[in-house]
Amino acid sequence: MSTLPNQRSTEVAASPFSPHEVTRSEAYFQGVGSVLRRLPFALIDRVTDALWNAYLEGKTVYVFGNGGSAGLASHCACDLGKGTVINGNRRFRVLALTDNVPLMTAWANDACYDDIFAEQLTPFIDKGDIALAISGSGNSPNVLKALHVAREAGALTIGLTGFQGGKMKPLCDLCVIIPSDNMQIIEDLHVSVNHSIFTSLRSRMLEAAAQDLIRQQA
Repeated sequence: MSTLPNQRSTEVAASPFSPHEVTRSEAYFQGVGSVLRRLPFALIDRVTDALWNAYLEGKTVYVFGNGGSAGLASHCACDLGKGTVINGNRRFRVLALTDNVPLMTAWANDACYDDIFAEQLTPFIDKGDIALAISGSGNSPNVLKALHVAREAGALTIGLTGFQGGKMKPLCDLCVIIPSDNMQIIEDLHVSVNHSIFTSLRSRMLEAAAQDLIRQQA
């Protein structure tokens, strides 16, 4: 074995990325910024208002989607269910239909994958509840089927999608469409929309809690 020191060990490792690849990353984020500036901000605020009203009325929000949208559904339910807990205030009633893996796989195996959300909704969703559907394409069959169930129950249907809205657009009372045909950018901004809504709702809850405290001290 050689006892000579490794001459490369004291050198700074060369970047695995060429300048061209760095340019690609910058171009990607420029693309994100371009779409970000064209988001339907007024519509996003209307979605926030709808969720706020559901909270005040004690209604339940059901969130669902596939793949990355399934991950966001769980993320959204976590934000609304845990992130809005403030000084013992009334909790946000929210459930991600993506989280019960045994139940989803049972419906997929014994019936049809298209049923995995609709069958979960059927015994629970009620008039005035909210079905929050997430689909990058807007065409996921199981998402569309769940929206039909929600509409038949008299629930408010909200969509978060991209491209031109897909088949889910006419099934939604409110449909936030990310104006892009790049699925990665669509998913990036779905997360941002979710965080925008959560931040606004939490801010309203903090204001309500402060007002309650003032009334109690008066």
